[in-house]
Amino acid sequence: MGRIARRAFTLIELLLVLVILAVLASVVVPLYVHRVDEVRVQATKADLSHLQTVLGTFELDNNRYPTTEEGLGALLSPPADLAATWHGPYMDRFPADKWGNAYRYLYPGTGDPTTYTLYSCGKDGQDSTEDDIWLNGSVEGAAQ
Repeated sequence: MGRIARRAFTLIELLLVLVILAVLASVVVPLYVHRVDEVRVQATKADLSHLQTVLGTFELDNNRYPTTEEGLGALLSPPADLAATWHGPYMDRFPADKWGNAYRYLYPGTGDPTTYTLYSCGKDGQDSTEDDIWLNGSVEGAAQ
């Protein structure tokens, strides 16, 4: 009888593979997580820019922006006083930011009473923190 063919991995070989995978994961995962946050910020800025365009269309049709009380919901269903001029819905659905939170809308805006303020609370979902993503309607296309 000759040697019996080896058909399984030894415990040491399996442990070595696991160690190699753990080292690779410890290098790759932090890079990937950081990149995901960057992509979410950029996608949120793109959503804000799209909402700015939609709000501009609403304003052209109705000669005013939605009030803070009406909110962005006025883009989906007509406010009572605009039944004659409202040509919506202006959007198919109402988007959330890339962390699942609602966009914040104020009219009149902060700093400029003639236009709106539109922003996301960012990753932490909290108002007035450093990760907030702003788009002020008075500055065309300017996400801060």
